[in-house]
Amino acid sequence: MNTDNHKLKIGRLILLLGTVVVATLILQGCKTCRHPVIQLAIKPLYENNFEQAELDKVPDEFLVLDGAFAVKQDGAGRVLELPGAPLDTFGVLFGPTETNGLAVSARIHGTGKGRRFPTFAVGLNGVGGYRLQVSPGKKLLEIFKGDDVLASVPFTWTSDAWTVLRLQSRADKDGGTRVEGKAWKHGEAEPKAWQISHADKAGVPAGRSSVWGNPYAGTPIRYDDLTVTRAGE
Repeated sequence: MNTDNHKLKIGRLILLLGTVVVATLILQGCKTCRHPVIQLAIKPLYENNFEQAELDKVPDEFLVLDGAFAVKQDGAGRVLELPGAPLDTFGVLFGPTETNGLAVSARIHGTGKGRRFPTFAVGLNGVGGYRLQVSPGKKLLEIFKGDDVLASVPFTWTSDAWTVLRLQSRADKDGGTRVEGKAWKHGEAEPKAWQISHADKAGVPAGRSSVWGNPYAGTPIRYDDLTVTRAGE
């Protein structure tokens, strides 16, 4: 076999594989032009962008805890929408059931009205588990465990814009659970470091991931790009 030809073929194969990987990184984060996000080419444990979901219903795998959630058309794409009334806290569960070691993310859109603002969150470990909540009225990003606030940091929210939330939990070296979160305006760079964290010695039972909302402003809250992956560092 000609050694030079053999090396050339190997080089071309490596170049082709590299091109496929780069294309995957780019395309996975963008279902339409509304989603110019590059994500790691790692298969999620669960994902839903609602493009194949039936309008005016909730996907079959969702467990609606309360609230009139339904898939709606939003421009060129589809989203999960919580209507602007009644005013209460509502949520849905989705994805696998585990104790820790997971990360959940979503894009969430809300609108303020006068001095009234919505609150919205992503969650892990079911109804009484952890939630990463944007609280515009308090200008805070908060971690909840059930109804209890575990940690909070200042956060500036932009009305009538999409906000990306990411929450993860993982076992820490002391035998408890480390809960970490970040949030940023869609289209801006993702913060490299976790913005908020808490070490929970007690932990929580296993449960599914979730999204939550309270439409205090009387305007709909929209959800898109729900993703569950293994937790990172």
